[in-house]
Amino acid sequence: MGTSKTGRFWLVIVCTGLLFFTVMLGLAVVFFGYKEALNLVQVISIIRSNYIEEVSPSRLVDAAAKGIVGSLGDPYSVYLEPETFTHLREQIRGSFGGLGIVVGLRDNHLTVLRPFPDTPAGRAGIKAGDVIVKVDDRPTQGLDLETAVNLMRGPVGTEVTLTIMRTGSGPLELTLKREEINIPTVEGKMLPDNIAYVTVTQFTEKTPNELHRVLGDLLKEGMQALILDLRDNPGGELQAAVAVADYFVPKGPVVYVDYRRGQDQVFSADSRRLTVPLIVLVNENSASAAEIVAAAVKETKAGKVLGTRTFGKGVVQSVFPLKSGAGLKLTTARYLTPKKHDINEQGVRPDIEVEQPKDSAEDLQLASAREILLREAGAGAGKGREVAGN
Repeated sequence: MGTSKTGRFWLVIVCTGLLFFTVMLGLAVVFFGYKEALNLVQVISIIRSNYIEEVSPSRLVDAAAKGIVGSLGDPYSVYLEPETFTHLREQIRGSFGGLGIVVGLRDNHLTVLRPFPDTPAGRAGIKAGDVIVKVDDRPTQGLDLETAVNLMRGPVGTEVTLTIMRTGSGPLELTLKREEINIPTVEGKMLPDNIAYVTVTQFTEKTPNELHRVLGDLLKEGMQALILDLRDNPGGELQAAVAVADYFVPKGPVVYVDYRRGQDQVFSADSRRLTVPLIVLVNENSASAAEIVAAAVKETKAGKVLGTRTFGKGVVQSVFPLKSGAGLKLTTARYLTPKKHDINEQGVRPDIEVEQPKDSAEDLQLASAREILLREAGAGAGKGREVAGN
């Protein structure tokens, strides 16, 4: 009786193994071709049978999926393991708080570009230039910017631990409590000679309305020329970028979204815009939505772009949930400028190149923009039109 049970047990094991092998081989053949599929399944089978430690099939499949996505060489396409993907979906569903920092990718490292005072990050002493190497127990190396930002967000009152590297010190672990962050994305002020200065730190759904309010106030103060600062702006929502560009560029395309299999989209500006001399400031950390605005201003000749070449993120990602509970964030389209130039990995080259030395206390790019407006745009000589409704 015992022998019979043992025999049935091993029969089940063998059948299960054969079924797993057959399913894997069948799926791989469909997608990769017979030789490539057999190679993949053989590797998995050899590891399962001969590796010094037992390895679960799910672990091997996850690793294979990561490798497949990694082989694309696309830093924005990411395989998200079930735990990470579940966490991200939870973030998206509710109303969540943040830490009060703007981050970007510098040399593929998640880097603090700007901490805001009187926020969890500001009070914890986080500084511009700090490299965030972990969010809780998740390394940030290899994560795209949007995923990393979402991991730092969470319900108001919950805690998150950041491990940061700072020049001149070892790793620092800082535990911060998330708060509702109400820092505006648009700020403006008047400079001498009726030149207005407006900075946009990122593009959110609130940005167009904030810009409308700021521009309206500046017009009342006598704005006759404008410097729009998009330096260190990591981007954000496409619709917000189009709405911002609509304040400055003439009627026509702002950006094209070019898909591999058709269904291309075009987002356009209407005929209402602010007609004052304009210079847009950019640098190597101006990315994505910020590049859309800068390229639209440059190519429509609505103003001049000044600074250094932008980051070069001109692609769109879509998220696909997988049956295993994992997720796949995949690049599915590219942004094209009004003249249908592809800026991905190329960036937007400014009309006027001005470097900003890291050790300079003076903002040379801003000073150059002011000089150009005074000399060429005739700041102080004309009146700007009213801001269009939004």
